Amino acid sequence: MAMHAKAGDRLIVEGRTDTAHRREGEILEVHGDDGSPPYMVRWDDGHQGTVYPGPDAHVVES
Repeated sequence: MAMHAKAGDRLIVEGRTDTAHRREGEILEVHGDDGSPPYMVRWDDGHQGTVYPGPDAHVVES
């Protein structure tokens, strides 16, 4: 299933290993068609970046 989001939604990336922690952030911009990636995300630690989410990620609607 294709990922879809809008600005204001939350992106959750689950840790894939015991040492990789879950990451959460707010989607600031959606650059793909119809809500598809890539997304500009502000992570909870304050960093921002463009993200192409993998299969370990999901969107929580705002």
